[in-house]
Amino acid sequence: MYIKRNISWHIILRYAWKNLIFFTVYAAIIFYLYHVLDWKHIDIPFQPLTVIGIAVAFYIGFKNSQSYDRFWEGRKIWGGIVNYSRTWANNVLCFVENDREAQVTLIHRHIAWINALRIQLRQPTSFSIRENRAVERLFDRHGERNPVCSGMDMLLSPDEVDGLENRKNVATHIIKKQGLHLRRLLKEGKITEFDKQVFHNNLEEMYNLQGKCERIKNTPFPRQYAYFSTLFTWIFVLLLPFGLLNVFETQLKELDMGHNWWYIVLMIFFSVLISWVFTTMEKVGSNSEDPFEGRINDVPMTALCRTIEIDLRDMLDEKNLPEKVKPQHNILY
Repeated sequence: MYIKRNISWHIILRYAWKNLIFFTVYAAIIFYLYHVLDWKHIDIPFQPLTVIGIAVAFYIGFKNSQSYDRFWEGRKIWGGIVNYSRTWANNVLCFVENDREAQVTLIHRHIAWINALRIQLRQPTSFSIRENRAVERLFDRHGERNPVCSGMDMLLSPDEVDGLENRKNVATHIIKKQGLHLRRLLKEGKITEFDKQVFHNNLEEMYNLQGKCERIKNTPFPRQYAYFSTLFTWIFVLLLPFGLLNVFETQLKELDMGHNWWYIVLMIFFSVLISWVFTTMEKVGSNSEDPFEGRINDVPMTALCRTIEIDLRDMLDEKNLPEKVKPQHNILY
């Protein structure tokens, strides 16, 4: 999640530099063919382009609205994970009395669960967005796509970590281990049947929240909207320079400004500007489709996991609590 009020041009150019170069060269070639080589037949009326532009804008607007809904749903789910994590720790401390080891194990295992879920959701899929190398290098340098069991040895016993290595869904297995631990505590008489039921209600809600995250992660944004939004945008921006060819020339004659070529050259500038605006709007929607990829517009799961960890360790009265996650290049992961 980008946390600075204004997005820096450094980030904008990382995403846009290839398109800006392409739009400039493309518009300049068309300008040269029309005004220098006198290919007057290649211009097209601007009115049809206006209709296409309006249609594309509506289509992009719908896509962006639905993409934001996916992001906001993901953020609400993680808000629920934060709340139920605190509830889980409170129940452990209240119900599991006189067994410090069990309290620490249950809470640490929960911290392992949220981090396993975070890393699972960060793994790329077949429909994940692929950015240009400049952007991908930035995200790779921030290192948010670790193996799913990474760091578990600090929270779980060596036997548990070994048992997770070959699991298909590590987060699901960790919650199962919580249930088995509760059954053992019940047999030992350290919790009551009522306590166990309350705990299992918590675990059920954890599974529900995990399932909601996986539903968003594993269900791509409908491709008919995602693909045709991109296709229509590029059709528009590729036709745009042809529609602008005689616009400034006609305006120049009406204003009786003589042979001011700089005014006609504005066609290139405005062609690049309009093309950049439309492709940027389309890219904003594309980058919000999958809110768990660990990109600039995604849910800051690493920061939320660290917040939960700090709260739960503090409830255990542990010392030397970890620091809050700090943003990197104004991106909070």
